[in-house]
Amino acid sequence: MKIPSPVCTCGTVLTLLSLLALFQTTTARKNDIDIYSLTVDSKVSSRFAHTVVTSRVVNRADTVQEATFQLELPQRAFITNFSMIVEGVTYPGNIKEKAAAQEQYSTAVARGESAGLVKTSGRKMEEFQVSVSVAPAAKVTFELVYEELLRRQLGVYELLLKIQPQQLVKHLQMDIHIFEPQGISFLEAKSTFMTNELAEALTIVQNETKAHIRFKPTLSQQQRSPEQQETVLNGDFTVHYDVNRTHSGGSIQIENGYFVHYFAPEGLPTIPKNVIFVIDKSGSMRGRKIQQTREALIKILDDLSPNDQFNLVSFSSEATQWRPLLVPASAENVKQARSYAASIEAQGGTNINDAMLRAVQLLESATRAELLSSGSVSLIILLTDGDPTSGETNPTKIQKNVQEAISGQYSLFCLGFGFDVSYAFLEKLALENGGLARRIYEDSDSALQLQDFYQEVANPLLTSVTFEYPKNAVEEVTQNNFRLLFKGSEMVVAGKLREQSPDVLAARVSGQLHMQNITFQTESSVAAAEEFQSPKYIFHSFMERLWAYLTIQQLLEQMVSASDAEKPALETRALSLSLNYSFVTPLTSMVVTKPEGQEQSQVAEKPVEAENKHRNVPSGGGYPDLLMPGRSLFRGQAGASGSLPSFPARFVPGPLHPPPRPPYMSYPRTGIPQLPERLLVSVPSVPVVPEVFLEADLKTKETVMTSLPPVIIVPPPVILLLPGWFLDRLCVDLRPSQRPLSLLSDPDQGVEVTGQYEMSNKAQFAWIEVTFKNPQLQVRATPEHVVVTQDKRNSAHKWKETLFLVMPGLKMTMDTSGLLLLSSPDKVTIGLMLWDGPGAGLRLLLRDTDRFSSHVGGTLGQFYQDVLWVPPVAADDSKRTLRVQGHDHSATRELKLDYQQGLPGTQISCWSVRL
Repeated sequence: MKIPSPVCTCGTVLTLLSLLALFQTTTARKNDIDIYSLTVDSKVSSRFAHTVVTSRVVNRADTVQEATFQLELPQRAFITNFSMIVEGVTYPGNIKEKAAAQEQYSTAVARGESAGLVKTSGRKMEEFQVSVSVAPAAKVTFELVYEELLRRQLGVYELLLKIQPQQLVKHLQMDIHIFEPQGISFLEAKSTFMTNELAEALTIVQNETKAHIRFKPTLSQQQRSPEQQETVLNGDFTVHYDVNRTHSGGSIQIENGYFVHYFAPEGLPTIPKNVIFVIDKSGSMRGRKIQQTREALIKILDDLSPNDQFNLVSFSSEATQWRPLLVPASAENVKQARSYAASIEAQGGTNINDAMLRAVQLLESATRAELLSSGSVSLIILLTDGDPTSGETNPTKIQKNVQEAISGQYSLFCLGFGFDVSYAFLEKLALENGGLARRIYEDSDSALQLQDFYQEVANPLLTSVTFEYPKNAVEEVTQNNFRLLFKGSEMVVAGKLREQSPDVLAARVSGQLHMQNITFQTESSVAAAEEFQSPKYIFHSFMERLWAYLTIQQLLEQMVSASDAEKPALETRALSLSLNYSFVTPLTSMVVTKPEGQEQSQVAEKPVEAENKHRNVPSGGGYPDLLMPGRSLFRGQAGASGSLPSFPARFVPGPLHPPPRPPYMSYPRTGIPQLPERLLVSVPSVPVVPEVFLEADLKTKETVMTSLPPVIIVPPPVILLLPGWFLDRLCVDLRPSQRPLSLLSDPDQGVEVTGQYEMSNKAQFAWIEVTFKNPQLQVRATPEHVVVTQDKRNSAHKWKETLFLVMPGLKMTMDTSGLLLLSSPDKVTIGLMLWDGPGAGLRLLLRDTDRFSSHVGGTLGQFYQDVLWVPPVAADDSKRTLRVQGHDHSATRELKLDYQQGLPGTQISCWSVRL
C-alpha cells in the first residue's frame, strides 16, 4: 500500500487533528485487504531464471474492497503467465497478438481507464499491477510468472527481486535455487532492507554446482518496531554469482533436444583500444549534468591503459577536438586531458552530426597515418542529453551519415543522459554501428553510471568472434557472429539439435587477439549432458524456452536497425515465437480477465524503452523548506513511521525580533511585571535548528515558528576512544586540506581508510574511503551517497536506505538512521555516517579498536600505538600535552556533541586535539 504524504495548509490544531484522523481511517480501511501469504520461488538453471510470485489475500472488511496486486520485475524479463483465483474460480491472463487485443485496449483508453498494466519503474524494473473487487471474507490468489536470461556484466550474473508487501505478512517466503553445471565460483546475497533481525531469517546452502537461498522472516522480524505495525520489507533483494571457467572458455549444455553454448574465456590479454569521447556541452547540459560528466570523464581518463590512444571531441553548436590527432594515454597526456575535461562549460545548441563525423575523421586520419597499432580496437563513445538542434537536425539523415562514415570499421556506443533525450534515435545509431545504447539516469550517481558503463567496454579481449557447429548436428542457431568480446561479459549461442545429430556436439570458436588469430574448441556428449541435469533445480523444457527467449530478444534488437523491407520478416518470426512460448513482448499483449460484473478485462503490454520520454520528477516527499503566508510549517523529516510532525504553527509575514535567551518572558525595566505581548515556548522536538520556538502573539492569537541564534556546540570530525588504561575520548579536529589524508592503515588487518577534509561552505569530509584487501572491497562515502566497489563493479546507495551485504569474512550494514558499519568477528569495526545535526557532515566511527595490530598507522591510527600523557606543569587540569610516537600535541578538555549516539543533543566531555 502506498499513500502519499498529506500536506496540511490549515492554521489550527483542530484541522490538523481532523486530518490525522482521516489519514488513520484511510490507512485502516486500506489495510482491510490482508496479504496472509506471499511467496517468491525463483529457479535459475544455466543462467535462465524462472520466477513465480504468489500472493494470497483476504478481505477482512464487512464491505466490498479492492485488492491490488503490484509487482516490480526486471525490464529484460518476459511475463509468461498471470492468473487470479477468486472464490475458487480461476481467471487467467491470455497472451494474444497486440493487434487482436487492440480493440479492448482502445475501449479501456476511451473510458479513461489505465489500459497498460505494465509500466517502466526505475532503472532496471517494470511494474505490473492489476486490481479486482473482493467480497467480504472472500479470498483471492494472484500468481505471476516471468522468465529472463541473466546477463554477465563486470564478471557476475545478477538476479534482482523486488520485495514490497507494504504490510506485515504472516507467511512470507523466498526460495532461490541455482543450478550451474560449470560449478559456482562466487555467490553473494545482499539487500537494501535487511536488518540484523532479518538476517537470522536468511539461509544460504551451497555445494559445487547448486545453491539454495531461503528468506523466511517471522512477523516480529518483519516489524519495524513493537509499537509500529509496519513492515521493514521494502526494497531490493539481489543475488550475484559467477561460475567456474577454463582457458578454453566454452561450456555446452544440452537438455531435451536443445543446446546452449556459453563463452567467456579466462586469461586473455586485453587488446589496446583507440577511443574517442564525444561529449555534449550544449546549454541543456548546464549545471549538475555537465558537472557529473566532467567528474566521470576525469575518472575514466585515469582508467585508460598506457597502451591505449584517445582524443576528446566536445560539441554544442559546433564541434571542437582537444588534439589534432589521437595521442597515447601517457601520464602527461592524461593529466592534460583531465585539465581540459575540467574546463568544459555548457552552452549553445546540439550538433550531433558534426561531432560524430569529426570523431570518425580523427580515427580515419590516424589509420592513414599508420598511428593505430595493428590489431587494436577503435571505439566512439557519445554522451548527449538532447535531440539534435544545430547543423543537420534530421535524425534519419544523421544516422545515414554516421553509418556511411563508420562503414563497419569502428564500434559506436551511445549514452543518453536523462529522459529528454530521443533514446530511439540513439539506440538505432548505436546498433547500426556495432555498439549499444544505454540510458544514464539523472540522479546523484550519474557520474558513477558513466564510469560503470566505461568499465564494461574498457577491456576488449577478442574481435570478430564466430561460433561454428557441424551442419548435420544443429539448426535454428541464434546469433553466432559478434564484433567484440569484453572482459567480464559472456557470449551466448543457443540452438536446436537435429534428430539425427551425432552423439557428441563439437563447437569451434574463432576470433582475433591483438596480434594473432585464435581458435577455441569444445565438445559435449549429448547423452552425458542430459543425464547430468537435476530435475529438482530445473523447470520443464527450460533450455528450449531459453533458446526462444534469446531468439526473440535478438530479433527485436535487429528490428531497430533493419530496413523497411527487412522488418516484416523479423517481426513475423518474433511474434510467432512470442505466441508459441507465451511471452509478453512488445509484439504481444496479455488480456487479463476479471469476474463478471466488474470492470472490463484489462490489457498488459510490455513498455518500450524508446517510449519512456518524459522529464524527471524529483522523487521522495517531505515537507517544504519555504514558507508562504497562511501555510502551516512542518520543518524536518517525518519519523520512521512516516508520521507527521506533531506541532503546527502559522507563518506570519514580517520581521521577527526574538528576545535574548532565557528568561523567555520579557519584562519592562521599571514597574510591575506585565503580561508580555509575545510568549516563546521551546519546541526541541523539531529537528531543524539547535533550538526552535513557537512565538504566540497573545493579542492577535497568532503563532509564529522562529528560532534564536543559539550558542552552537558542534561535533568534531572524529571521536576516538583512547586505547589501554586511558579509556577516555579524544576529539580530533583536522585541518582542512586539498590533499587526501591516510586516516588509518593496518596491513595485518588488511584495511585502509583515507579521506579528504576540506573547507568549502563548512568544514567536513569531502569523502572517506575504506578499502579491505580480503575480501576485496572498497566503500567510498560522500555527503551525497555511498559507493560500494567489488571487482570493479560499483553500486551506489543513498544515505539512510537500508543495506545488508554478507561475504566471507565481512558484513556491511546500513540502517535508516544513516549509520553504515563494516564489521568482522576478528577485525576492527569501521562506521561511516552522515550526521545531519549541528555541524552536519560526514563522520567516521571506530569500534572494537582493541583488534588493531601493532602495525596500525595513519593520522588516526597513530593514537593506537605509543600514546602517553606528559605530566602537567600547571594547576589547570583542563589542558594537557599528549605525546604520540614521540610527537607532542596540545589537548584541551572541551564539551562536544557526540555524533556516535545518533542523537542531536547528546554532549560529551573529551580531550580535543587539532592535527
